[in-house]
Amino acid sequence: MSMTDTNAATHNHIFLGEGHEKNERRTWLVIWLCGAMMIAEIVGGLLFGSIALVADGLHMSTHAGALLLAALAYTYARTRADDPSFTFGTGKFGDLAGFTSAIILAMITMLIAYESVSRLFAPVTIHFAEAIPIACLGLAVNIASAWLLGGGGHGHSHGHAHEGHDHDEAHHISTSAGTVVLEVFEDGEPPRFRLRAETGPALTAQATSVETERPDGARQLFTMKDQGGHLESVEEIPEPHAFTARVRIGQQDYPVVFEEHEHAHGSAHRDNNMRAAVVHVMADAAVSVLVIVGLLLARTFGWLWMDPLAGIVGATVIASWSYGLIRDTGAILLDMLPDRAMAERMRDTIEADGDRLIDLHLWRLGPGHLGAIVAVATQRQRGAEYYQSLLGRFRSLSHVTVEVQQQ
Repeated sequence: MSMTDTNAATHNHIFLGEGHEKNERRTWLVIWLCGAMMIAEIVGGLLFGSIALVADGLHMSTHAGALLLAALAYTYARTRADDPSFTFGTGKFGDLAGFTSAIILAMITMLIAYESVSRLFAPVTIHFAEAIPIACLGLAVNIASAWLLGGGGHGHSHGHAHEGHDHDEAHHISTSAGTVVLEVFEDGEPPRFRLRAETGPALTAQATSVETERPDGARQLFTMKDQGGHLESVEEIPEPHAFTARVRIGQQDYPVVFEEHEHAHGSAHRDNNMRAAVVHVMADAAVSVLVIVGLLLARTFGWLWMDPLAGIVGATVIASWSYGLIRDTGAILLDMLPDRAMAERMRDTIEADGDRLIDLHLWRLGPGHLGAIVAVATQRQRGAEYYQSLLGRFRSLSHVTVEVQQQ
């Protein structure tokens, strides 16, 4: 039996999300915006005798407090990322902050619901001239906050996608006659090799071939055919697309390493700290919209019950968002399986050659980072490094321990 870790050479436990520092800066910026608005409303309300303005300023303070929780979680996770006291790093601080924030949001929801129901049975006088502008101001602040928190969105491209897999970009090969490009092409078609001359003379199918060698030593020769401007393999490339391709041009071989990568799906990549901050902003925005509608209808038609009804509807919507956040962050904090489909693909990858996966633990370490403990039973002389190589296609695996039992 042998045990090892995939990060033996460059081992660390930094499992923060890809945009951690950028999200941290955006959250602090929104806090300053909310803080300035809070002070302006409270001071303005006291100077001009508007209790409604003071009340909205105090409400804004709870909003800023929730965002402060998110910002401190970002800062603490970043500054303590190298602290060995945290066995698996600080990547879960965002999930802990998100869970706490969701609990606070649920409590606020209950307060809104209680106050709204109370006002249905005991209506209060509404000062429309003050209440409507304040609600509009709150909505504008929330829209600005949402825009700031949602900034910096980006996408990724990793070559040719195929059933959730990512492949390497095209490989450029320098030869004595020029540069040729080898890639796996599978855009709506069975995967095949494509080879073309980028510089130098055109390639001929008769003098060119590709042979793959997989980690278990299996080899396959691919013959090429001319497709007008490029060569394409006659044979399809079987999964998985992880191998060394030896390109033969004339009498010269050129080895090219292909790695197939898979990413976890669903909540594995989600930054729940930022999600909680956005939920708070969206909850405030939703309440602001409902309040504005309720106030306008109450003023126009005298329907005073519309204001508390808007509060009840808003509380229901926020409760739904809070429940989803509590459910997802709670599952991460309890180390529930983050991606069942990925776990099955890991099993299939290990057992494809007759070995047996006898134990698998898969959990989330931080946004985009998964940890795994794998135990394999085999009748062959294979070390942990072999299975590390097989699992290398799963890019979301950031901390892997492999145990091999010889049978």
